[in-house]
Amino acid sequence: MIRIGFIGAGNIAQALAKGFIAAGLTKGEKIVASDPFPQTIKKFEMLGAQTSNDNQLVVQQTDVVFLTVKPENVLDVLCNIRPYICRRHLLLSTAMGVSIQDIEQALPSATRVMRVMPNTPVLVRNGASAFVCGSSTQPEDEAITRQLLESVGMCEKVPESLMDIVTALSGSGPAYVYVIIEALADGAVRMGLPRDQACRLAAQTVLGAGSMVLANEVHPTQLKDNVTSPAGSTAEGLYFLEQRGLRSALIGAIEAATKRCMQITREVKQQISKS
Repeated sequence: MIRIGFIGAGNIAQALAKGFIAAGLTKGEKIVASDPFPQTIKKFEMLGAQTSNDNQLVVQQTDVVFLTVKPENVLDVLCNIRPYICRRHLLLSTAMGVSIQDIEQALPSATRVMRVMPNTPVLVRNGASAFVCGSSTQPEDEAITRQLLESVGMCEKVPESLMDIVTALSGSGPAYVYVIIEALADGAVRMGLPRDQACRLAAQTVLGAGSMVLANEVHPTQLKDNVTSPAGSTAEGLYFLEQRGLRSALIGAIEAATKRCMQITREVKQQISKS
């Protein structure tokens, strides 16, 4: 059982903690979480975790520490916990826009740091996560990170230069898919299907289609063609989507989100340089 700490107890921290417990990697009593907001920390208490408003306590009592705070709070938190970071600690940061280099510079030399980007479906162990290795991490640190993230979904190792794109795709992606599910269900309701059935069928359709792509390692184009009969209903629906620009809209959404991530990264970098 891994002793895991969370500095910041927001939604992504809660999702990861619940996922790790469900996967059997840890237990509630092996988790320590800190957060300044009592209402947020109560959700960790419900898991059986030890809670506090003291970030240093989290570091002192755990081995793997998730830094799940807002980017503007990262440096203050790192300065606070720096005296308590030692060789046994592996620090995993989910803070958007805060580079590995900035984190390492704020901590003792040779601190083992990972930058990770999970998404909220880790709560149901279907997350899509990415991670970046720091300059002092060892192969066993990567193995631990993979073990944690793969217990709540799948993960990819990426260079840090691609992290903003990952954030725009898998980090923000669930929101895009929820809109698609909602719209598919709305269309079915418009044509007469009851709302509850429409939502279930739409959600399962998206889940099944994604599973087909991952399980068969077949290009989505081929899978699409397998469903599309000549002059059939699928072909008619696809023609309508092409007319309305669904494909270009989704491509544009990733581009817009990536550019916003890059802007936030630059802003965070400027804030850190002024500190």
